[in-house]
Amino acid sequence: MRSLFWYASALALMFHAITFFISPYLLLLCLLTVPLFVIGIIDMKQTKHSIRRNFPVIGHMRYLLEMIRPEINQYFIESNTDGTPFSREERSVVYQRSKKVTDTIPFGTQRNVYEEGYEYVPHSMSPVHVDPKSLRVSIGGKDCKKPYLASIFNISAMSYGSLSKNAVLALNGGAKDGAFAHNTGEGGISPYHLENGGDLIWQIGTGYFGCRDDQGNFNPSLFAERASDDRVKMIEIKLSQGAKPGHGGILPKEKLTPEISKIRSVPMGKDVISPPGHSAFTTPKELCLFIQKLRDFSGGKPVGIKLSIGRESEFFAFCKAMLETGITPDYISIDGSEGGTGAAPLEFSNSVGMPGQDAILFVVNTLRGLNLKKDIKVLASGKLTSAFGIIRLLSMGVDVCYAARPFMLSLGCIQALRCNTNDCPTGVATQDPHLVGGLVVTNKRKRVKNFHEQTIKGVAEILGAMGVSDHHDLTPHHLRRRVSQLDVRPLSDMIPWVEEGSYLKGEIPSNWKHAFEAASPESFRLDKAKTISLQLS
Repeated sequence: MRSLFWYASALALMFHAITFFISPYLLLLCLLTVPLFVIGIIDMKQTKHSIRRNFPVIGHMRYLLEMIRPEINQYFIESNTDGTPFSREERSVVYQRSKKVTDTIPFGTQRNVYEEGYEYVPHSMSPVHVDPKSLRVSIGGKDCKKPYLASIFNISAMSYGSLSKNAVLALNGGAKDGAFAHNTGEGGISPYHLENGGDLIWQIGTGYFGCRDDQGNFNPSLFAERASDDRVKMIEIKLSQGAKPGHGGILPKEKLTPEISKIRSVPMGKDVISPPGHSAFTTPKELCLFIQKLRDFSGGKPVGIKLSIGRESEFFAFCKAMLETGITPDYISIDGSEGGTGAAPLEFSNSVGMPGQDAILFVVNTLRGLNLKKDIKVLASGKLTSAFGIIRLLSMGVDVCYAARPFMLSLGCIQALRCNTNDCPTGVATQDPHLVGGLVVTNKRKRVKNFHEQTIKGVAEILGAMGVSDHHDLTPHHLRRRVSQLDVRPLSDMIPWVEEGSYLKGEIPSNWKHAFEAASPESFRLDKAKTISLQLS
């Protein structure tokens, strides 16, 4: 191809020489050919990219096509149901409900209802009316002085920095208008979280952004000062997240502005990487004590933890610490390995951590078995774009649902998959002021409210069709799953669903028994000798 480039260049030169005698104005074509000639010379001289070196000029097409590959997939290749991480069908229902336009479909479902794994809920011959306003849950255990009456559907953790200021303003404005909660993410409370007065769940991560000292350690007095704000309704200690459990948060330096640097108390010019683990506690008991400290420092507001489940023994150790100390979180938020994030290593997103459904069933069963579920609410997320997704999680023992990426879609996100580059074309996940300016807050906050309102309305309608007047009455028996072309079973037939307090009687499922017995409230690490003896017994 390099020889072809020289032939083409020679022909272009001859063409210009000949056409000069026909019309000097034709030399304006040099404005096109000369830059192409220069690009070709540069391509052949550089040594970094083989494609460009071997295919001067036209080799750039490869990078152009690669750049717009997500858009080509979305608009020309994908069907309505096979796109990832969200299908066209899932994205469309968010867009339609956000805009309050027609969200019904013609001609029936496009899904294969006889495919293994297909799920549905049975309806009743005697439907009831369910008021969408009743779909709320009080969060706050025995030690909580200021319980929070939460919507069953809220905005999950997304930090300012990962999202633009206009995105945060629109999300919080929508939460204010729709009377639901907005999780700050681990980046701390920014002025844009406070401006519109929406209810906040302040997430405290391993970097302690917004409540850290100069060494990056937890600062009690600064926390107490910020937690006293009436707009902060709950506190959430982030242990890990599904997309990169055990890795720590990442804010690329390209998205770090002087304002974000000030809010987080971090230096400019470097990626902001949260440590993998907390420095304020190292053992299950210390975690319980830290929960109590935050509850006291905040004036008695609900305090919860967010985690992705990895080793079951570590969660057992935490539960044993709760029983021993008598200190429990007001809620536990479960994040599955299918969760999203602005930036994560591929291996972590694909191959680390427990998927959401498995994690939810494990946590709910453990809390039930230890008679702790009555004091602790379970929150969960997991690609929730529809009312059925919420019904599904509530049926598995979840009390309150979170969503992050669907609320981004309600802001206008087109799933361009550029969250980690600072080039988000819709102004949602970027700090580029020119791109951020394209997101009009007054319009988008309405869409956030609409999406939440229409989704909650859908939950109420499905509950009514099922004949279930109270969402607290949902159980795994309400969810049906196809296990073969000729066999459909209730989820309650396929999962372990333990009785309240059964673990305290020694009735522990065999697949978790060794991990439970080896767990200690004194450490998240298992005693090797005890583990070996249990495995041999």
